[in-house]
Amino acid sequence: MIADYKIEKLFETEESIAIDEIRKFEYPWEVLPHIGEIILKLGAGLGEDYEKRGEDIWIHKTANVFPTAYIKGPCIICAEAEVRHCAFIRGNALVGAKAVVGNSTELKNVILFNNVQVPHYNYVGDSILGFKSHMGAGSITSNVKSDKTLVVVKDALSGESFETGLKKMGAILGDNVEVGCGSVLNPGTVIGTHTNIYPLSSVRGCVPGNNIYKNQNEIVIKR
Repeated sequence: MIADYKIEKLFETEESIAIDEIRKFEYPWEVLPHIGEIILKLGAGLGEDYEKRGEDIWIHKTANVFPTAYIKGPCIICAEAEVRHCAFIRGNALVGAKAVVGNSTELKNVILFNNVQVPHYNYVGDSILGFKSHMGAGSITSNVKSDKTLVVVKDALSGESFETGLKKMGAILGDNVEVGCGSVLNPGTVIGTHTNIYPLSSVRGCVPGNNIYKNQNEIVIKR
């Protein structure tokens, strides 16, 4: 059921400085158009542990940002996060504490909860990644449908669908999701907590929590 993918079910922890703002909404895709304003609101209240580097860019003093990384605001990079060589942050990005943004990884309009890893050649756009979620090397979010129509979130198990009203929506990953190398998360993908996605998967729609996604027709409960 679509109700299984509400914010309260996908993000079970307090592991984001934006959690109070996120929880003002019912479904996670409703947050996406507001990420920029959330970052600006939070940035204005950050304390002396953060340095303001450029327009609307706040970086924690303990974060490790490589000199070759490109960062456009609004952006917050939290404590002990690592932004590696040639990372490309295009704006509207909140990088949580101890998160890793890897070499040649591109972010745009995203919230990464604490301890998220997007470490190698990832594209993450118009997406929210929950606590300790991890995207394997080369895995990406696809955030625009090929026919350019608005994104609809579909639950294959119940047959329900939800019209988001969004032209751009990548993926929503619940806490502790593992995405295998080389996978593509198609527009409107929502993955429940503690689920694993096999490498080289093409995923669309809703994938329930505590499962292993082998392919579209083989999703098995974790034992």
